[in-house]
Amino acid sequence: MSWLNRSFITGRRYVFLPQTRLIHLSRPCLKAPQNKEKATVPAKPPKSETKNALKLLGRPLGVRQRPTTVERTRTEKMKDLLDAETRMAQRRHLIKEAGKGYFHDLNMTRKNGGKTWIAPNVLIREDKSLYLPNITGKSLDTSVQKHTTTMCFQKISVIAMLGTQVSEIHTKSFVAPTLQQYSGHPYFQFIQINLQENLLKSFLVKLFISSLRNTVPYEQQANYLVSAQNMEYLREPLGMTNSRVGYVYLVDENLKIRWGGCADATPEEAKALLSCTGVLLQRLQENPPTAPPTPQGSS
Repeated sequence: MSWLNRSFITGRRYVFLPQTRLIHLSRPCLKAPQNKEKATVPAKPPKSETKNALKLLGRPLGVRQRPTTVERTRTEKMKDLLDAETRMAQRRHLIKEAGKGYFHDLNMTRKNGGKTWIAPNVLIREDKSLYLPNITGKSLDTSVQKHTTTMCFQKISVIAMLGTQVSEIHTKSFVAPTLQQYSGHPYFQFIQINLQENLLKSFLVKLFISSLRNTVPYEQQANYLVSAQNMEYLREPLGMTNSRVGYVYLVDENLKIRWGGCADATPEEAKALLSCTGVLLQRLQENPPTAPPTPQGSS
């Protein structure tokens, strides 16, 4: 039976298209377009922005051993040389430093201005915080050798680590509101440490020490230390991974680092330092120290 007769018998309407199949006209072949609004998906940030995004400080800064002003004996130094764990840590540090170029710190300032982490909004818990290592230097006013362990004991200290002129601008952006609020408080002090580990730079700083006195306010010169201490194995614990930028630490009366910031401060970071300093000062004022102002282990 031909396709014409078959269509006549069944009573269905078909259309015959050459080299195609039969199409039933009583059933729609195509669905009518539906106007459904698609949910707007937020655009993803570029990979470069995600990769360079800064994160909050995720660990406490400092060292585990309580600092002291007593110099280490030759026997203690020999124990470190024979200790396998200490030698492995030094070896890992040397391998890491060997992979860096001479201009590594300068090149890192191109990313977020050298900023490597965001300062926390609150204090680091006392039971989780670590100690500030002892840093020695000569005061700007009298050139007397001083130790941060002695200076910071039973005081709330804001310490600014300087190395370049850019680092001075960085630290000022952090401490300006705090100094304006608490500079006259009896338990508060502001310490600046001009750290020059390079022998040539250290010699130049000592050569122009008189001009440095003219730039630093007189009331800050007693707590302004010029130091040439080797910080090679202390930079990583303190988070000082870039020698070109400035670092700020808030140290409590027990020599523990309770807050830290680096590079140029954001408005939120400057407010965080102000509020955290106020909290520590209030606690110390409510429970003033009764022990004599001599840190444990100092001479």
